[in-house]
Amino acid sequence: RIIEAEMGPHAFSPQEFKIVQRAIHATADFDFGRNVVFSPGAIESGVAALKAGCDLVVDVQMIQAGVSVGILNKLGKGRLICAISDPDVIHDAKAAGVTRAIMAMRKHAKTSPGAVYAIGNAPTALLEILRLVIEEKTPPPALVIGVPVGFVSALESKEALLAAPFPFIAARGRKGGSTVAVSMVNALLRLADTKN
Repeated sequence: RIIEAEMGPHAFSPQEFKIVQRAIHATADFDFGRNVVFSPGAIESGVAALKAGCDLVVDVQMIQAGVSVGILNKLGKGRLICAISDPDVIHDAKAAGVTRAIMAMRKHAKTSPGAVYAIGNAPTALLEILRLVIEEKTPPPALVIGVPVGFVSALESKEALLAAPFPFIAARGRKGGSTVAVSMVNALLRLADTKN
């Protein structure tokens, strides 16, 4: 009620506002009431994929630790996965001279087609998802939640996401991070658990 009162009028749908509201609740930052952008049908695509048992891919283990695994398991066979510390990812990233986040996204594109992605820390992961779909024609994700935080490429990666050929939720600007990603994922999982 406090968030609704302080937020005031907005253009979000009821489902969109549930996700925005959780981000504000997790951060006490009302900027998320102004900088979050939803592509048309983003929530519907994410909910349908989660209900169908898609994987939930995250860029860092901090997000993995905060996701409501109980709801994900209740929805179906989808796995909560993060490959950034996998030995093959570390080895291949070093050999290729790229970040582990980039190599993890390459691995996930092969092993988890049609997944829901939550990127809260690594702008390079977000840019790599876009490159894989646009340049290499890999199967598009069901949804990408793109909220990396920081000063290097965070803003630019999220602006690039706004032109994505797949469903997305983005937080424009420099703000974001694991807390925001977790809050949005858990709000989406709750919608998937209740929406008919």
